[in-house]
Amino acid sequence: MIYLVLAHIVVFLHLIFVLSVPLGGLLVLWRRWWAWIHLPIFIWGVLISFGGWICPLTPLENWLRARGGMEGYQGGFIENYLLPVIYPVNLTRKHQIALGIVVLLINLVVYSIIIYRIMKRR
Repeated sequence: MIYLVLAHIVVFLHLIFVLSVPLGGLLVLWRRWWAWIHLPIFIWGVLISFGGWICPLTPLENWLRARGGMEGYQGGFIENYLLPVIYPVNLTRKHQIALGIVVLLINLVVYSIIIYRIMKRR
């Protein structure tokens, strides 16, 4: 039972991580110190997206599920939890790259605004 609870906690943390990659920069607009938290998350998320890697949280979740008597799943978190909601088909390499580009553009805009505000104050 504890393994299933831990697996669900990992899923929740994974979701927060995935959402913070494209949207965490908005917290930096609010408080600049969030950049110290967001930038490593953002860089890791983009590397996973462009590299076609699977986040280490996915194997951890699968291991916890297996220990709890449930089946794991193939692929990554996005393919199994988010893409069925967003796309009716499986994640392709092109989708991963497109998602990576969207994340880059969102954060480029947000950090450009932040840099502009800093420069304007000086």
